[in-house]
Parts: sequence; structure tokens; C-alpha cells
Amino acid sequence: MLDVHDPAWTALFLSLKVAGWSTAITTVCGVAVGLLLAKGRFPGRDLLDTVLTLPMVLPPTVLGYYLLVLLGRQGPVGQWLQQQWGLNLIFTWQGAVIAASVVAFPLVFKPARAAFESIDDQLEMAAQVLGVSRIAIFWRVTLPLAWRGILAGILLGFARALGEFGATLMVAGSIPGKTQTLSVAVYEAVQAGDDASAMTLVLVISVTCCVILLLATYLAPGRKPAHP
Repeated sequence: MLDVHDPAWTALFLSLKVAGWSTAITTVCGVAVGLLLAKGRFPGRDLLDTVLTLPMVLPPTVLGYYLLVLLGRQGPVGQWLQQQWGLNLIFTWQGAVIAASVVAFPLVFKPARAAFESIDDQLEMAAQVLGVSRIAIFWRVTLPLAWRGILAGILLGFARALGEFGATLMVAGSIPGKTQTLSVAVYEAVQAGDDASAMTLVLVISVTCCVILLLATYLAPGRKPAHP
């Protein structure tokens, strides 16, 4: 019988919750920024792209440190949240969402930008000549042509958020039932010598990520269907 109070299932449900919220945040922000950098022309565009891509190459512990400095009680954002709203994001599942969002953002943003850049500008120009508004062009022309690349990026972002460890551990800690995500639970199980729980958790997250990667590969733009 499934015991939903088992620590392994609790960590899985919390990971799905964190990854779900993180994916929602990175989807909105990643698509918006991807569209801005793909279509916009402004000074510092390449620098902004570099800064936004940094989470893809920086060690997660470095990102976690930056977030601690930013969101901690003495940090600019953390201090403001504490004074204005009485909120503290450190050692909370909301903090884990922010950490996962920062780490997963480039995996959504980069494919979204590439998808928007692959669209023929003449199609959008033709719609504009016909009197279609910019918002309508986005929903009727741009998004339908770019959705495969965007969705592939979203799936990759979800998989990355689901398996995030370093930044999440530093920002949210490892509080069972509150901030202990699946990857952190694996670490704790190994440290405690509980090989059975560690193996179960590893298999769950491995199978989940494999399925997501297969879907992302299938949805990749320009992929030709296999012929028998």
C-alpha cells in the first residue's frame, strides 16, 4: 500500500511542487526574455544574454551563495521583503522554488530565443501589413511557429528543476517534509547509509528525467520523423 507519509514520497511530492512552480516562473520569464532578445535590437543585448546564461555554467553552490547574499535577512531583497511583508525565503520551499528557477532559467530561455529567431520575419511582416496587431501576431503567427522549441525548453527546465541540488540545499536547506527535495533526500539517504531508500529515489528521478528528455528530443524543432 502506498504510504504518502513515507519520507521518500514526501520528498517526491515536494520536488514536483517545487519543479512545477519553478517551471511556471521560468516559462513566463524565459519566453518573454527570449522574445525580447530575439526580436529586439538594443545596446548591451549580448551582455544581457551572457548574464542570463551564466546559471547554466556556474556551479550551483556559487548560485546558491549569490541567492543567500541577495535573499538573506541582511541582503537587499531579503531585508526589503522582511521589512515590508514580513517574509523570509531562506529555509522555505518558496526559497527552493527561486533557486530551482534561477538554475533552470537558461534551459527555457535559450531554446525559446532560438525558436523565435528561426521564424521567417516575412511571415510576421505580412501579418502586420494586413493590419494585424502586434499582440495578435504573437498569438496567431509567432507562438504557433515557435511552440515546439519553447515546449522542449520547458521540459528541460522542469527536469533540471526536479533534480536541482546545490543551490536548493544552500538556500532552502534539508528540512524533512518542508524543504527536503528528492535530490537532497538522496544525499541524506546516502549519508545515513540507507542504500535502499537512496536506490529507490535515484530510480524514480532517473526514470522521470529520461522520459522528459525523450519528450524534449521528440519535440525539438527541425527533427525529422524516423522512417521504417
